[in-house]
Amino acid sequence: MTSDSSSGAPAVSVIIPAYNTAHLIAACLDSVFAQTFRDFEIIVVNDGSPDTLQLERALHPYIGRIVYLRQENKRAAGARNTAIGKARGEFLAFLDSDDSWLPDHLASQMSLFADDPSLGLGYADAILVGSGPEKTFMKICPSEGEASFEALTVERCQIPISTVVARKAAIVKAGLFDEKMARCDDYDMWLRTAFFGAKITYSRKVQAALNLGRPDSLSLSRFNMSEAYFKIIEKTLQTLPLSSAQRTLVEQRAAEIKARTLIEQGKLELRAQHPEKAGELFAEANRYLHTLKLSIASRSLRLAPRSASRLISMWNRLSSAGG
Repeated sequence: MTSDSSSGAPAVSVIIPAYNTAHLIAACLDSVFAQTFRDFEIIVVNDGSPDTLQLERALHPYIGRIVYLRQENKRAAGARNTAIGKARGEFLAFLDSDDSWLPDHLASQMSLFADDPSLGLGYADAILVGSGPEKTFMKICPSEGEASFEALTVERCQIPISTVVARKAAIVKAGLFDEKMARCDDYDMWLRTAFFGAKITYSRKVQAALNLGRPDSLSLSRFNMSEAYFKIIEKTLQTLPLSSAQRTLVEQRAAEIKARTLIEQGKLELRAQHPEKAGELFAEANRYLHTLKLSIASRSLRLAPRSASRLISMWNRLSSAGG
């Protein structure tokens, strides 16, 4: 544990959930200890990981310098909440155990709070590792304008969690992470953080490396993500005291995400050689989107469902339709 604070409490609590990343945790921790900003503690939460033996072996050289917690599996949201409960810092810095920081990340983020004492949360750009040619998060998921609740709702601003530094009070005020969510709990967290008044800003400076891994199925991954986003938007409608304008915006976004989910489900049906079902799903999606591409796809699948050449061609054309 590292702290320059005269009171003994660090300024920043670094929160790292660990699950099946024993082979990556050392690089993650090394990137934290390489920070030029030194007033921090590190909390690693073993979230019921099946590789606990290997994980603890990898953590052994660091054990005197970190807070190490073990718990039954509660997914990333539960692990983060456990760490927040133990955090002594005024600020929380989130880092997934398969990601890493550049050496000036914490210094850069903390300078944002020094420049603006009203700030509640800051995030930054990051290099994407495992995505083919080198890209950054903001090149694929731009942030434009003010990072307000409305901007987050329509994804005009998108936040990579491993670059986030936030005031602990802002996260607590928003209700912590929702442990019932299997996916995208961070998106739900940022929506609520913004809704409950936290001022959010961002830096276009690359300050982290995000490990995308290698998903087994891109289409399945897109479907799961779309489905998770839809559930979050539905939850937002049901649980937050939205203004009339906010409710209209969120309802419109719900319809768009529902259509995206139907498109991704249709792609899965195409891959499973169920063209009739895929056509039905594309047609339903088009009731929200009203695009020529989906009209042609659903009509072609209805009129010639067994045409292999059309299916292959359509698969290629639809590969980016959900974006």
